[in-house]
Amino acid sequence: MANLEILVSELPTLIQSLKLTIGDSNQIMEQIILINNAQEQLRNIKKLIAQELKFDRVKNSAIATLPRIGTVASLFIPSVGLVDPAIAEKFGHSKTKISLTELQSKIDGWIEWGYFLQAIATDILSDVPFVNQLNSDINYLSIRTKFQIIAENLQNNLIFEDINILEHQLQRLSNYQNELLELQQKLNYVFNTIKNSRNLLNILLGVSAFCGKSGFALEWLDDDHELIISSDGKFQELTDILNDCDYFQEQIAALIIQGDTLREQAEQALKKIEQESNKKPIISQHIEIVAFSTQKIVRSVFVASSILILGFGSWKIREHLSLTQEGSAAIAEVGVAIAKFKSAQKLGMEAASLVQKPPHPLKVWQQAENKWYQAIILLDSIPNETSVSDRAKKKLAYYQINYKSISQRVLVEKQALANLELAQKLATEANLFVKNSPHSLLIRQQAKEKWKQAINLLEAIPESTSVSIQAKETLPIYKTNYAAIR
Repeated sequence: MANLEILVSELPTLIQSLKLTIGDSNQIMEQIILINNAQEQLRNIKKLIAQELKFDRVKNSAIATLPRIGTVASLFIPSVGLVDPAIAEKFGHSKTKISLTELQSKIDGWIEWGYFLQAIATDILSDVPFVNQLNSDINYLSIRTKFQIIAENLQNNLIFEDINILEHQLQRLSNYQNELLELQQKLNYVFNTIKNSRNLLNILLGVSAFCGKSGFALEWLDDDHELIISSDGKFQELTDILNDCDYFQEQIAALIIQGDTLREQAEQALKKIEQESNKKPIISQHIEIVAFSTQKIVRSVFVASSILILGFGSWKIREHLSLTQEGSAAIAEVGVAIAKFKSAQKLGMEAASLVQKPPHPLKVWQQAENKWYQAIILLDSIPNETSVSDRAKKKLAYYQINYKSISQRVLVEKQALANLELAQKLATEANLFVKNSPHSLLIRQQAKEKWKQAINLLEAIPESTSVSIQAKETLPIYKTNYAAIR
């Protein structure tokens, strides 16, 4: 088993190489080779596991007269450090032992994932227009980065005191608004492509347009068989990208309103400055004093003009500010709704991961129950009019079913644990009765009843519970004692 343990220690590296970074054709070819090598090593581990299981069966058949404790040998999967919850299932739980049979099943899944990536890579390399589009997308910033840059620049205050700076700012405002409109169009393309395409390569083109220079990699399929991608160290399902598209569309709409308000203020300020500059000074004497004070006078004019603009045009500015505030409130609501939706998804994923491969102790079932409950509370608090409300309702119905199921498992596990503890208590009492009064017929009758009750309690414990094994091991002892006292 030493060779097997050595190979298993290399699993983290192998599993991490089972992903496909979507880039140029040379990188994809290199990755196909890495995936092939990883699959070959996984097959070698499978062969050693098969040999170990065969040896285990022979060994157990040779000592069949002895009671068999446990099943086949088990191993620890080495730790891979911090793993994002979105792909935790890909690596498994490194802190718990895994049987060789379970490891075989996991290896089959990893090998199958490798075949899936190879098929995608082959399709990409055979599609020249697809590769060309990927190469084009790499020349542009990701939608997230582009939006952040524009939003930060629009936070700058207008400088009314300098006409040249104000004209420059006005031109930049116009450019940013054009870029926002282009970003809107790209978001529409990404959303419609990912949501409506049936062809995986078309979907990947939508993801490529969203990620741009940041690039992305295909990481894993989640429990619902939804593709998980990574970009800039962030792991997302395709649904998360669609949610981001909704969020950015709302934010862009608000930025456009903000840009309109700033541009109108700048245009009115420029108009007022031009009117003031066309006025000729009436007094021609004291030229030196006037020239000396020009900077102060012009500064005063600019300040005054900006105040006049705000005064005469206050009704329009108030209107824009009102719209901006309403838009900001709506955007904040959408942002909160999306954050709640994502938090609920994360909680659901954690809950589902906790209860993989039962049975589990009561504490684990309760943790999962609590996570489902928190996720339901979050989804139920999402307003109907938000962009994620429809998806939230679907998830809510699904999560409520899971919560009900887990709650039932909690009750079953509680009852099983209570049965075991009560059976142990009755057995202790029965032993004490007989020990203290071994010749009393009444005491022996009471002890007999306690043994019978304890046996009934153990037999009522379901096999699906975590205490089932302990109950099965204890039951023959109790039956022996019951028979002896009769």
